[in-house]
Amino acid sequence: MDDFLTFTIIGLVTGSLYAIAASGLVVTYTTSGIFNFAHGATGMFAAFVYWKLRYDLGWPAPIALVVVLLVLAPLFGAVVERVIIRGLWNVSEVTKLIVSVSLLFGVYSAATILFPPDVGREFPGFFDTNRIDLGVYDMPWHEAITIVAAIITAGVLRFVLFGTRSGIAMRAVVDDRDLSRLNGGRPDRSAMISWAIGSSLAALAGILFAGKQGSLAHLPLTLLVVNAYGAAMFGRLRSLPLTFLGAGLIGLAESYAIGYLKLDTPLSSFFGRQLVTPLSLNGFRAAIPVLILFGVLLFLPPLKVRAGAQLKSREIIPAPGPARWLIGTVVLAVAAFAFATIYEPIRTFQMGQGLALGIVMLSLVPLIGYAGQISLAPMAFAGIGALVMGGWGGDGSIFGLVAAVIVTAAVGALVALPAIRLRGLYLALATAAFAVLMDTLVFNQNAVMPNGSLAVGRLDLFGFSFDDDRAHLVLISVVFGLVATLIVWMRCRPFGRRLLAMKSSDAACVTLGVNLATTKLQVFTLSAGIAGLGGALYGAQLNSVSPPTFQFLNGLPIVLFAVIGGIAAVGGALFGGIVYALSFLILPEVWPALTNLLVLGPALAGISLGRNPNGAVNETARSIREWRAQRAAARATPEGTVAPDDLELLGLDGFSDADRVELDRATGLDAEPLYGPLRPVSRPTGAVLANG
Repeated sequence: MDDFLTFTIIGLVTGSLYAIAASGLVVTYTTSGIFNFAHGATGMFAAFVYWKLRYDLGWPAPIALVVVLLVLAPLFGAVVERVIIRGLWNVSEVTKLIVSVSLLFGVYSAATILFPPDVGREFPGFFDTNRIDLGVYDMPWHEAITIVAAIITAGVLRFVLFGTRSGIAMRAVVDDRDLSRLNGGRPDRSAMISWAIGSSLAALAGILFAGKQGSLAHLPLTLLVVNAYGAAMFGRLRSLPLTFLGAGLIGLAESYAIGYLKLDTPLSSFFGRQLVTPLSLNGFRAAIPVLILFGVLLFLPPLKVRAGAQLKSREIIPAPGPARWLIGTVVLAVAAFAFATIYEPIRTFQMGQGLALGIVMLSLVPLIGYAGQISLAPMAFAGIGALVMGGWGGDGSIFGLVAAVIVTAAVGALVALPAIRLRGLYLALATAAFAVLMDTLVFNQNAVMPNGSLAVGRLDLFGFSFDDDRAHLVLISVVFGLVATLIVWMRCRPFGRRLLAMKSSDAACVTLGVNLATTKLQVFTLSAGIAGLGGALYGAQLNSVSPPTFQFLNGLPIVLFAVIGGIAAVGGALFGGIVYALSFLILPEVWPALTNLLVLGPALAGISLGRNPNGAVNETARSIREWRAQRAAARATPEGTVAPDDLELLGLDGFSDADRVELDRATGLDAEPLYGPLRPVSRPTGAVLANG
């Protein structure tokens, strides 16, 4: 009984930490509609700043706490809301999530730059030497302060939301933002206040968690918020009482697992069959909060199909012909051979890594770009492909590569089965949970990666070996081009059109008889198979892989570069792969002074997606088309027709596909489908302007 009470107290302390962190998530989401993936990174950064003030500069603890919790953290939250979040009201759910993930990666990268990870930092808890004798457990004062802080947080939030004018205005924003504005409310101000409060709560959770651990570490503090996701989802991101209840249950489950689950002995048999290599169960305890998150998401009520008007989309979904990419495959292979011939071998090796990851990015084009389904786990599927390639393709057999695609596609289908009911934020959280589970339960297994690494062999085809870096770079280029050709071919087939229709309006798809569940399952399976192919080639390019290779946070740049290049264009994946190689591998060695800027580059570019949701490739192509259209219009404009200046006045710069029929009717411009050039049609200028 004494042990049970002890583990209950420890669980309540852990649950108090999760409650503080999760309440900040709920406050920011309910007033802005943006799920703050950077919540944990904000708490981590604040803990490092507090350490700097308190222990490095010697400030008194009360002053350091006031500065961090009541000045710096709220200011950071307010600036983020004003500069970044406020510009995301008319963008898609995908863009909102990617901007939030970019913010996570940016804050994490900034912390590693300002506070290098190779420096040890002790972080003792508050009144570390004092204890409270509870009879069965000597509770440190720091843990007692954590519980009190959670209680105070609950009371303060209750008072602010229900007893103050600002809190009532914040709740009004949740119910109806436009109606709140019509009644004299200031929803932007309310959102700014909520983000300031949320950042302060993240900072408090980060400081308390660091004191509980006794030291500072970037990754555990950042992933703290993943453990709090389950508590936030328990309250459906709206109910603070349910959020605190969920946090308590997660903390107790984690504590009881430590006390009563005997996981020190590896699992040597499974269903009566002896395992060749015993499986370690040590990661199961750390995975409990993530498993609870996954369970909560699965048992949520099914999301209803959305009907009604859709926001006007600014997104471009190009449709190049397959023949163009077949030719591009040859051009890409020749360019890869030329690159490997001109540059030194190390650059060939690094560019091969980038192009292999470009194939992983290609897996997101049909899933996110066409179907609008979020996934934050491409590197988890890539890791599965690399493991299969290393286990079955070590002798260079093509069988290993084929098996990597098939096995990864099968795993993708299994993951998709419970996730079919989800979309948007919930789907992003489910895939993030899957990626973290792969980190804690699979990739760190000695049976999977003996001695912390796994050798991955390169292919031998028809008696030709690709062990040479130049030959392997050409192979990766050819595979990239063929997969890209397959995707653009699929884009214009019935399956591709179903994906685009599902992204545009799932209600319309259901009305027309499209089976959304089957379509989602198919696209998840396809995406996972492509990611497994890219992961197998990536592992072969590296020659060996280790658990950090496919870590969740290390995989976020893959998603960011794919979106930055253009998530709906296969050329965006090529752009992303090349830029990844340049930013993370090549340029930091050529110009070491730019290393920090290059690390922050993907995050800054991802944050800017609110202004440019189409990515670099699509925007560049559109700019070229508009320039060519203007030149053609200037050459072909006789007297009395639409002049180039009139075209500019009509606002044809940046028009969307949804506006083309209206443009044709109102302006007399024949806009070709699939973003072809504009051809001016003879019509008096005055009549054109009169028509709108």
